[in-house]
This record gives sequence, C-alpha cells and structure tokens, in this order.
Amino acid sequence: MATQFSVNDNISWKTRFFTIWGGQALSIIGSQLVQFALIWYLTIQTGSATVLATASLVGLLPNVILGPFIGTLVDRWDRRRIMLVSDTVIALATIGLAVLFALDLVAVWHIYVALFVRALFESFHSNAMTASTSLMVPVEHLTRVQGINQMLNGGLNVISAPLGALLLSVLSMQGILAIDVVSALFAIVPLLFVSIPQPERHSASPEAEGQETVWQGVKAGLRYVLGWPGLLIVGLMTIGINFTIIPAFSLMPLLVKEYFGGSAIHLGWVESAMGIGMFVGGGVLGAWGGFKRNIVTSMLGLMGLGVGTLVLAMAPATALWLAIFGALLVGIMMTMTMGPFYAMIQTIVEPDKQARILSLLSSVGTAMVPIGLLVAGPVADQFSIQVWFLFAGLLCIVMAVSGLFIPAVMQIESQGRIISGDVAEGLAS
Repeated sequence: MATQFSVNDNISWKTRFFTIWGGQALSIIGSQLVQFALIWYLTIQTGSATVLATASLVGLLPNVILGPFIGTLVDRWDRRRIMLVSDTVIALATIGLAVLFALDLVAVWHIYVALFVRALFESFHSNAMTASTSLMVPVEHLTRVQGINQMLNGGLNVISAPLGALLLSVLSMQGILAIDVVSALFAIVPLLFVSIPQPERHSASPEAEGQETVWQGVKAGLRYVLGWPGLLIVGLMTIGINFTIIPAFSLMPLLVKEYFGGSAIHLGWVESAMGIGMFVGGGVLGAWGGFKRNIVTSMLGLMGLGVGTLVLAMAPATALWLAIFGALLVGIMMTMTMGPFYAMIQTIVEPDKQARILSLLSSVGTAMVPIGLLVAGPVADQFSIQVWFLFAGLLCIVMAVSGLFIPAVMQIESQGRIISGDVAEGLAS
C-alpha cells in the first residue's frame, strides 16, 4: 500500500501540491492549444488523411512502445528533476518550431519531430506527476484530487477547440507556440522552489543497489501486475474501455451526420456535452470523494458508462437530444470510473513502483485504441455504427456487474497491503 511521507510541517500539503498542480494545469492548457493549432495547420496545408493519421500515430508511439521503460526510469530517478527536464525540453522543442514558422522554413516532418518529442517528454512528466501525487496528498484525499484532475480534462475538452480556433484567427502560428512556452514557465518555476518527496527504497533490493537494469525493471512491473489477480482484472477492464469506448466516439461524426442527419454544430453539441459531463463528474467526485471503497465507485461508474453508451446506441434518429444526454452521462461516468481507479492505484501500489505500473497499464491500454479502431470501422461499415456502440455499452455493463461478484476485485483495497508485500518479496527474490 502506498505510504504517505512526511513533508515540511510549515507548508500544508494543499499549498505544496496545488502550487505545483496549478502550474502544471496552466502548462497543459498551453499544450492543448498547440496540439489543436498544429493539427489544424496540417489539415489546412495538406488536406491529407494520411498526414493526420501519421501525426496521431507519432503522438501515441512514445506511450505505447516506450511507456513501460519510461515508468521504470521514473521509479528510479528523481521525480522533481524529471518534471523540470521534461517541461524544459518541451518548451525548447516548441521554441524551435516557432523559429521555423517565423522563418517560413517549417516542413511537415518538423512537426512530426516536435510532436514526437513533446509526446515522449509528456509521458515522462505525467508519470512522474501521477506517481508523486500519493507522496504529497493524504490517502483520504486522493480520490478528490483525481476528481479535480478529471474536471480539468473535461473543461479542456470543452474550451480547447473553440479557444484554439479563436486564437488562430487573431494570432500567427508562432504566437500560439509562444503561449505554450509562457505557460510552460508556470510549470517550471514552482518546481524550482517546491520539493517533491521521493519514495523510500529497500536497500536490499537490486534497484536500490543500482544492480537492476531497465529491462529487468520492466519485467518486474509485468510480474507485479500478473501476480496480483485483482489488479490484473481491473487493468483488463480499462483495456476493454479503451478498445470499445474510444473507437466508438471516434465514429461520432458519422453517427451524427448519417444517422441523426445533423451538421457540424450538432456534432459540437454532442462532443461538448461529453466534456461538460467530465467537468461536472469531476466536480462531484472532488467534493464527494466517492464511496469509502474506490472499487465500488469505479464499478458503478463503469456500469453508468455502459448505460450512457447504450443510450447513444438506441436513441431514435429523430431524438438528437437523447444522444446529447447520453454523451453527457458518458462524460460523468467516465470520470466516476477512471478517477477512483487512479486513486486506488496510488493507494495500494507502493510509491517506488507506481510509475512503472501506471505506465504499463497506460501503454497497453493506449495500444488497444488503434486495434479497436481497426475492428470498429469494418463492423460499423458492415452492420451499423449503432452496433459498435451497443457492443461497447454492453461490454462495460457486463464487466462492471462481473467485477461486483469477483472477490479478487472487490477485495483489492483491503488485501492490497498483504498482496503487494508478497509480490514485492517475490520481485526481490
């Protein structure tokens, strides 16, 4: 189970954590604006679906291929330095791209390189920040903090596209990139003055003695997950969500246009409803904190996620409002599912192993997205888009109901200390 480490008594955990979190949130806003601007630039300049698909792939590769290695390195290195270096490198990559735009020398491959570098170091940064949260926030507040994180994500889903479009209408591309550099400073400066606790490591472990290689660390993380049935099953559930729900919403433009007979504005309503749902759900979770057991909140959220998806699948063609409600419910329940899940991982997994475990689950889950897209497209073409939404909704409900009756899942938090200790001993032997 994650152990809370002592911090300077003169500084409350809220002041320490939210000083860093606030800077990171501003940096994320800048990054979202740059992401939107670059993708729109590629769309206007090339009009090529292949170019856009390649840009998306470049952004996914670091997490899918290198994620487990990145997580292992984060567990071994100083997390504050990782965040400082990551934010700095991302800012330098953005400055380089801005110079190329200013000199009118930018090429598509320059943007690919910038997207890859940004994605690579954002993976280092996000793993370091997530794994450090359990060391800075008391256990009883982890779920609330995750709710606030989900609020941020939901809010960005609502405002990033229209704000990016507005800024592009009044600023040059290098002006947009400059905003990202300035926002990065808000993330970097607090890290220069606020310390981040480091996880304790047992001196007898190969990692603490510097004998464990990165590859051995990756394999140790894999054995950790495979040796913990409850964690493995819950991890597989998140993979199921990525395989079905994310590809389903990538088909939303076709569902709105072909089935509901809607236009771009109607698509905007549906997508905004999901973002608003995430924002509302995050606010509720941040204030409420969920049930005493995170797993209960997460399983009920997963069930609600399935219900919201089924609403989208079964809404009549004349009832676009029902689809908007379904998207709102999906957003709320996605937060109720994933927020407690991350809080649970931060609670039951030892701090010196959290980054590798989270990155392993994330990399496998992210890899499921393109696989799901490859399956969802032909299924939707052969039958209908609603069939894939129906499959996704039913799978979520089946997984949630099954989880409520699987002892290894429902006891994952109460048995966390015992099981994680046993697994850790097995990894060290």
